[in-house]
Amino acid sequence: MTIADRIQNLRKTRGISQEELADRIGVSRQAVSKWESKQSTPDVEKIILLSEYFGVTTDYLLKGIEPLAQEDGRNNNVHTMNLVATALDLLGIMMSCLIWPETVNVGPIIAGSVFLVLGVMVHMIGIIQISGNQKVLAKCRFWKLNIWMILFLPLSVIWNTVTVQMPAPYPLVYENTYHLFVVFWIIYLCVCGLVMWICMNKEKENRGKM
Repeated sequence: MTIADRIQNLRKTRGISQEELADRIGVSRQAVSKWESKQSTPDVEKIILLSEYFGVTTDYLLKGIEPLAQEDGRNNNVHTMNLVATALDLLGIMMSCLIWPETVNVGPIIAGSVFLVLGVMVHMIGIIQISGNQKVLAKCRFWKLNIWMILFLPLSVIWNTVTVQMPAPYPLVYENTYHLFVVFWIIYLCVCGLVMWICMNKEKENRGKM
């Protein structure tokens, strides 16, 4: 199988026309037609663009080498690390909210914050292994869920410090602060909802490129 055959097979597998592929890569339809009919070969820049668009390596396009097992392993590893990161974030929130009422000091808040930071670090280490569209998708999957936990603790601490002069890992409510309690949840839900919406749009956009 030649590079022409591989480009044609990848295009047909994606279910797009030569004209659509040309638009994605930034060339004319005639150029794609010449590639697939072996009349010409794409230059290095176009090979890279093709590999990024189809989600394959340049080695696969040029030589037919398929590192599928390696890529699958990396994706599985990133998925596992995202799960671990999410578990750390959840543990941090639960620890802070359950222990703080017993101590009423900043100790549980600091401990919970450490777990949240560890969760983000695990996620960042995981996505170093992948690139391109897969990295964007992994980020989106992580943040559209974890933003609810990562934002909750610091926002609660700031909110309570300003409104009731007492740092706490969840919003406190007293008789004269009901309206502020409602405002907290409006801000929290709007910010988290916005992050989710952005992540979902990016997921949709990058799946269309795969």
